[in-house]
Amino acid sequence: MSAKVAVFGILRFPAENVASVLPYLEEFVRKTQEQDGCILYEVAEDPFDKGLIRFSELWPSREALENHLVAPHIEPWRISARQHGLMERVFHSYDIVSDAIAV
Repeated sequence: MSAKVAVFGILRFPAENVASVLPYLEEFVRKTQEQDGCILYEVAEDPFDKGLIRFSELWPSREALENHLVAPHIEPWRISARQHGLMERVFHSYDIVSDAIAV
């Protein structure tokens, strides 16, 4: 399946809250990978900016991305994120107009 939409984003938490939010994030990512038809859904804490979580996503279509955004596990995750001090949320999506080439 080829990717048609790429999403890159960040969430920022107080550095001292990252350890406590990670189990909720892990469950959310697992459900997204299993249920939402994504091609790739990865998260990582920035090693140089404590509290910053980076997201990389690939979706087969805008429709698949839109369905993900209303999936049943989205709202519980958002509630958990707010309870753990979510300070910033920024995501950008891009349409992929050509296939990847090997370099």
